[in-house]
Amino acid sequence: MEISNQAYKKLADTLAPRSNTPVNCLKAFALGGGVCVLGQGLRSLYQSMGAEPETAGRLCSVSLIFLSALLTGLGLYDDLAKHGGAGTLVPITGFANAVAAPAIEFKTEGWVTGLAVKMFTIAGPVIVYGTLSAVLYGLIYWAFAG
Repeated sequence: MEISNQAYKKLADTLAPRSNTPVNCLKAFALGGGVCVLGQGLRSLYQSMGAEPETAGRLCSVSLIFLSALLTGLGLYDDLAKHGGAGTLVPITGFANAVAAPAIEFKTEGWVTGLAVKMFTIAGPVIVYGTLSAVLYGLIYWAFAG
């Protein structure tokens, strides 16, 4: 059975679930904002325990990365993403999820070919281009400001 592109598009449009964009935006804003509020709360907690502001910021980052990886491992991060959508893409937690999820998914293939390789499927290009960008910026800064 052959179907034209127009007929296929019409059929796909009728079967595709409808999304409520304003509600989805509010959910994403609430979840992303909640992650940021949690981060600020952790930072304030660490400072109240005597950590210097810079150290408290680092501890907050480590805590958010740990929580994100833990929620990913427990399968709860996907549940948050179903409701909060783009709100789960807050850079530090989203990146931790992007590294942990493929590693967990492919752990049955072994330590090297599964866990270690798949962990950097998404994170690898980000790390490489981030490092190259930092080197390029450093060279430009050195050439013109040095």
